[in-house]
Amino acid sequence: MIRFTNDYSEGCHPRILEVLSASNTEGNFGYSTDPHCDHARQLIRQAIGRAGAAVHFLVGGTQTNTVCICAALRPHQAVIAAATGHVCVHETGAIEASGHKCVAAPGTADGKLTPDIIRAVCDAHPDEHMVQPKLVYISNTTEVGGVYTGAELAAIRQVCDERGLLLYLDGARLGSALAAGGATLAELGALCDIFSIGGTKNGALFGEAICIQDPAIAEDFRYIIKQRGGMLAKGWLLGIQFEQLMRDGLYEELAAHANALALRLRDGIAALGYGFAFDSPSNQQFPILPDRVLKKLREEFHWEEMGKPDTEHTTIRLVTSWATRPEAVDAFLTALARA
Repeated sequence: MIRFTNDYSEGCHPRILEVLSASNTEGNFGYSTDPHCDHARQLIRQAIGRAGAAVHFLVGGTQTNTVCICAALRPHQAVIAAATGHVCVHETGAIEASGHKCVAAPGTADGKLTPDIIRAVCDAHPDEHMVQPKLVYISNTTEVGGVYTGAELAAIRQVCDERGLLLYLDGARLGSALAAGGATLAELGALCDIFSIGGTKNGALFGEAICIQDPAIAEDFRYIIKQRGGMLAKGWLLGIQFEQLMRDGLYEELAAHANALALRLRDGIAALGYGFAFDSPSNQQFPILPDRVLKKLREEFHWEEMGKPDTEHTTIRLVTSWATRPEAVDAFLTALARA
């Protein structure tokens, strides 16, 4: 079975596994207070160009989003997100369970927010009888493969300053966005109040790095991590992984591999005459295929189904990763042509 189900079906890059094994019994301080985490923080601060940034490590994406948003907002304040945003549709109401409303806005076709969309949400919440929109949540890449450029991020930063909003970028698939020409790490460091660098979906066993530029959000952040169940006792396991990802361009290299194979899939599927639900330059592709064809492919391949545009077709999601082999892509395209 060849899986294009997601970008975290495999373990981790061999270099990470090797270092984890070598350090297995070296002994470390707990709760991310170890030398590996300290070194990883230094590497991340250098990469984002923010020597004073607070950097923390958590295990997973939902945990990261919940902790960050709880730290940023007061009880009456809310999140502005695209309706397709991860915090709106794939986190089991984690943000609402923490006491903060997610205001789901109609995003663009590729899952983005724009300055005008953000302004409209603010205008629709004018007084104290409603929640107060305070934080703009965006994903790069978006949940449907869209990529924010540096210019788009700067425009959102401008409206955030205009309306007194915080800007948070969920970087669970940030590697793919960087490899696709999206906003750079330095631009994120300059424009976002807080953002994450995803490791789970780009070569790590698990782990997300949180970068905080706003001192008010950074204050007491470790207390909030602990209270929300996010403080890993064996925190050095996170530090070791980000030490490797942030060295020698490995993070970008792994994402570039995933993107290249996704685009190979995209171009091959398009050459067979099939269309796509979304225009994605990322490692996620969303072809619309006939059900009779998919039936023939199911024994050899696995994917996620995203919906049915009509009674005879289904939109599927094909995801490539750092570990996807070119032969897997070629096998899918050959089988699709045959089917």
